[in-house]
Amino acid sequence: MSEHTTDPNDAVLERALAALRHSRDHLAAVVGSMTGDEVERPSYHSWSIAQVLSHLGSGAEIFRLRLAAGFPDGSSPGDDAIQPIWDRWNAKPPQLQVRDALAADDELVSAFTDAAAKDDGSWRLDLFGSEQDLAGLVQMRLSEHALHTWDVAVALDPTVVLPDDAVALVVDRLDALVAWTGRPQPGLQVRVETTGAERVFLLTETEERAVLTAADRAATGTDLPTLRLPAEAFVRLVYGRLDAAHAPDGVQADGLDLDDLRKIFPGP
Repeated sequence: MSEHTTDPNDAVLERALAALRHSRDHLAAVVGSMTGDEVERPSYHSWSIAQVLSHLGSGAEIFRLRLAAGFPDGSSPGDDAIQPIWDRWNAKPPQLQVRDALAADDELVSAFTDAAAKDDGSWRLDLFGSEQDLAGLVQMRLSEHALHTWDVAVALDPTVVLPDDAVALVVDRLDALVAWTGRPQPGLQVRVETTGAERVFLLTETEERAVLTAADRAATGTDLPTLRLPAEAFVRLVYGRLDAAHAPDGVQADGLDLDDLRKIFPGP
C-alpha cells in the first residue's frame, strides 16, 4: 500500500483560497450597506472608495484572463485586452463600481475554486518576470485584495489591521515587491524581525535595487540596525501604508529611523 502525501503547494493553495474568501467577505461587509455619497468618500490613498472597488473589479476580470491563460493552449492577456477593461470600469458611476466589483469578486473566487479542483499541477504562467503556479496566482490576488480592502476599511475605522490569514501568506512574498518598488539607499543593511507570523529578514540596499531575503534567526548578525514589528505592520510598510497615524504600538527601530524606511517603500 502506497503512503499518501499532501503536496505542499496544494496546502498553500487551500490556505490562499480560504484567505481570499475571507477578504472578499470582509470587503462585502464593509461596503455592502453603503449608498449614495458614502462610496465617494476618500479611501486611505487618493482614490475614493468606489475607485478602489473599480480597481478590484477590473483586477478580478484581468485575473480571470490570466487564470485561463495558465492552462494548456491559453495565451497571456496583453495591453490590448487589459486597457478596455480598465476603461469600461473607469466609466461606471460610483455605485455601480461598488456593486459590480463585489459581483466580479465572487466570480473570480468561484473560478479559482473550480481551477483548483481540476489543476493537476501543470498550471503555469509567466507574470512580471517569474513563473507562477496556481497557488502563486491566487496569492497575488490575495495580496492585492487584502491591501485594498484595508484601504477602504481603515477610512471608516482607523484601528483596523490586515487579517492574520492573509498576512501569514503575503509576508513570505514581499521579496518581489521590495525589488520592484523599493527605492535604493546604497549601503543600507537592516535586520527585520516580525511577530505574529514570526520571521527574520535581511533588507539590503545597493545602487540598483532593494533586496529582501529570508534569514536564519541565529545566523543574521545582531549588530545590524534592527526593526522589530508585527508582520502585519511590516507588510503595510513594504506596501507604503505604515504612516505614523497607522503604526501599531511596540514598533522598535534600533539603530535606524523608521521614517528612512518609509521613504524606501512608497508603495506600488
